[in-house]
Amino acid sequence: MLDIEVWRKDNKKHEELLGTCQVDITALPMKQTNRLELPLEKHPGSLLMLIAVAPCTGVSISDLCVCPLGDPSERQQISQRYCIKNSFRDIKDIGFLQVKVLKAVDLLAADFSGKSDPFCVLELGNDMLQTHTVYKNLNPEWNKVFTFPIKDIHDVLEVTVFDEDGDKPPDFLGKVAIPLLSIRNGKQSCYTLKNKDLERASKGVIYLELDVLFNPIKASIRTFKPREKRFTQENRKFSKKILSRNVDRVKKITMAIWNTIQFLWSCFLWESTVKSLIAFVVFVVTVWNVELYMVPLALLVLFAYNFSLVTTGKVNNAQDAQELMGLDEDEDEDDKESEKKGLIDRIHMVQEIIIAVQSILEEIASFGERIKNTFNWTVPFLSVLACLVLAAATVILYFIPLRYIILIWGINKFTKKLRNPYAIDNNELLDFLSRVPSDVQKVQHAELKPYSSSSPIRRKRSAL
Repeated sequence: MLDIEVWRKDNKKHEELLGTCQVDITALPMKQTNRLELPLEKHPGSLLMLIAVAPCTGVSISDLCVCPLGDPSERQQISQRYCIKNSFRDIKDIGFLQVKVLKAVDLLAADFSGKSDPFCVLELGNDMLQTHTVYKNLNPEWNKVFTFPIKDIHDVLEVTVFDEDGDKPPDFLGKVAIPLLSIRNGKQSCYTLKNKDLERASKGVIYLELDVLFNPIKASIRTFKPREKRFTQENRKFSKKILSRNVDRVKKITMAIWNTIQFLWSCFLWESTVKSLIAFVVFVVTVWNVELYMVPLALLVLFAYNFSLVTTGKVNNAQDAQELMGLDEDEDEDDKESEKKGLIDRIHMVQEIIIAVQSILEEIASFGERIKNTFNWTVPFLSVLACLVLAAATVILYFIPLRYIILIWGINKFTKKLRNPYAIDNNELLDFLSRVPSDVQKVQHAELKPYSSSSPIRRKRSAL
């Protein structure tokens, strides 16, 4: 039975229940959209809904003794499903994820008795599973195995530990975010729990053992398609900390572009005769000899150069991300105090505008950082995929005239809706970049070392 509640929420965060209704899911036909008009119980009005019931395959919960990949024959069968020769069979079935949730240690005490009633919630895309609750325990052992179908290899597994609080909403204890491409198969790992923002360490650690099997060709094809939208999203709130951080991120990228423009402009002004002369010769030689296929080839050279820097240790991808971890926690407390002082409608209007600006700044900063992280080999899978695409583009542009390529591209774009009226209009390049983590996501997905002396909590205590 599906229970539905309709709520009203005003600007002052006052909530009012407008009505409830129920739907018997078992009575609905499978794999088709059902249009339902449901009258609200004890209240006037009705709710119009479109409900499609579809079986969820690949998702399961089991004990450690009967885990799917523990049986060699079943593991071989699953591996065979995602082998290279099956790359174009069931193209949406990217891979298979198995998560062993073993235990947690030294969790935060949420009850007055100094204990907690912890349970885990696992999220991968729109799939969500949870463990049972271990009552009155700060070191719970769940020993459960969860399996998920992988729809996008660039998804992030989120494991959140909550404290059960009876009829009230559960209390947050800690969270970790693990990109699927960073998983070390079959290795038991200890993850330090983080706060809700995934930027600072919380109390406690969780032990997980992960296995991921996927088809790289299917994953590569899926990379150039739009991301799946999340069904549940938290309401964004204004934060001076986030606004300040996004302004700094945009300023950093803007200054890099501005310095490049200033350098080029200085060459035109002949402030340095040697520099301007060299720039002039390079410009003439390049324009005289350049061919279109050299553009992706030059980007390939940039990938190779940055790869050599990463492998030799001259560039640390975590350096930019670590700078974002030094944010002052006091700003969060200031935000809470400002909310308690009094919230009038005028302030709410201003906050909505600032939230929009904050989101725009975040998108701009994330776009620039994703381009940088693509060339920095932050996610080797994506960088290798980009190299393969650039290599193919180099060969195609070398042998095929540009006018034919543009003609094929235009015909494809013009006839896309004719061939498939329900096709989603997308940009493959932007879809690819959406899989590359920004610097903030690198911090959120980074694995914290347990009891590290350089953790933010210890740094703050030492400062006091």
